[in-house]
Amino acid sequence: MSRILHIAPFNTANVPYMFVQAERKLGYDSRLITLAKNPFGLPEDICLNLPLLKTPGLKRVKGFVSSSERLHVDNIHRIPNVIPKKWRPNGWLEKRLIQMREKLWRPAIRKLLLEIDIGNVDVIQLDGGLEFYRDGRVVKGLKEAGKKIICCYTGSDLRVRGVIPEIDEISNLNVTVEFDHLLFHPNITHIFFPFDISSVKKLKKNNDGKLRIGHAPTNRLAKGSDRIIAELKRLQSYHAIEIVLIENLPYADAVKLKATCDIFVDQIGDLGYGINSLEAFAMEIPVASSLARDFSLHYPDHPFIEVSAQTLASQLKPLLGNPVLREKLGEKGRRWVKKYHDPVKVVKKIHQLAGISDDENG
Repeated sequence: MSRILHIAPFNTANVPYMFVQAERKLGYDSRLITLAKNPFGLPEDICLNLPLLKTPGLKRVKGFVSSSERLHVDNIHRIPNVIPKKWRPNGWLEKRLIQMREKLWRPAIRKLLLEIDIGNVDVIQLDGGLEFYRDGRVVKGLKEAGKKIICCYTGSDLRVRGVIPEIDEISNLNVTVEFDHLLFHPNITHIFFPFDISSVKKLKKNNDGKLRIGHAPTNRLAKGSDRIIAELKRLQSYHAIEIVLIENLPYADAVKLKATCDIFVDQIGDLGYGINSLEAFAMEIPVASSLARDFSLHYPDHPFIEVSAQTLASQLKPLLGNPVLREKLGEKGRRWVKKYHDPVKVVKKIHQLAGISDDENG
C-alpha cells in the first residue's frame, strides 16, 4: 500500500486535511504533519506544535527583519519580473533568526520522523510548498532516495512569498488551488479546492423578513472588504438588508452564522473565490465574487454572480426582492461544488498528474 505524507505549516482552510481524508477513502496510508495548530479550531492529524510560529510579538519581529513585500497581502496582482518569485532571507538577521528557530525545532522533528518511519513513505506532498526547514533538507534527502515530491500551493504562497528554490528544483509536480497562481509559476497546474459538501448542512433560515448579506473578511485587504462593506451600506440606503460580518470566529461559529445569510459576498479584486464561497454554495446560498482573470473562459458553467468594485451593488439588486432567483442560484452552486470540488475527484486528478496509480493501492 502506498504511503503518502502531507506536510503543511497549518491546516489552512482545512485543505491539507481534506486531501488526507480523500486519500484514505481511496485506500492510501495518508498522514498530515502540521507545524502548529490552525487558529480556527480545524481538525489536526499529527501536529508538532512548534514554537515561534504564532508566538505573541512575532508579527512585530517579522515587520522589522523581513521584506515589506512579503508582509503585505492585498487583492491586487503584482507580477514579479522573474517568475516564479524565489524566497530568500531578507538579509543576515532574518537568516540567523530562522536558523535559530530551526535549531530549536530540530529535536522534535527528528523524533517525529523516526516515529513515522519517514524512509518508508512513497510520496511527500508539501501543502504550501514548505517543509520543516527552509533549505529543503528533508525533501532533498527523500528525493535522493527515490521518493516523489509534490508541491501544492494555496493562498498567497506564490503571490507574496514565492517558491523555496531548493524545493522547487526537485519537485516532481506543482499544483495550485488558486487559479491566478498560473500567472506566478511557469510549470504549475490548476486543481480545485478539495471540499466535502456533506460536511456543511443547509439550515432552515429565520422567516423574520430580514434579507441578510454575509461577508467573511479573513484578511480585509485581500478580500477588498472595506469596499464591499461600503457598497453593501449603500444598498442599505434603499433596501432593507442586514450586513452580516463573519470575522475572527471559531470555524464552527462562523459556519453557523453564514447559514443565516440569504446572499454571500466573497471578495473583489484579482484573486478569485475561496473556501468561503464553497461553504455558502453548500448551504445553497448564492455567491457574488470577483473571479481570477480567464477563470470564466476555462469554466463557463460556474454559478457565481461575477462582480467588481464598480458593479457589486448593481449585480446584487436583482436578487434582493427575488427569493426564487436566489434559490435557483444557490441550488446551481451546490451542484457545481459537488461536480468540481469533490475531494476524491481532486486527489485523483493530482495522482493522475503525478503518475500515482490507484493500481498501486492494495
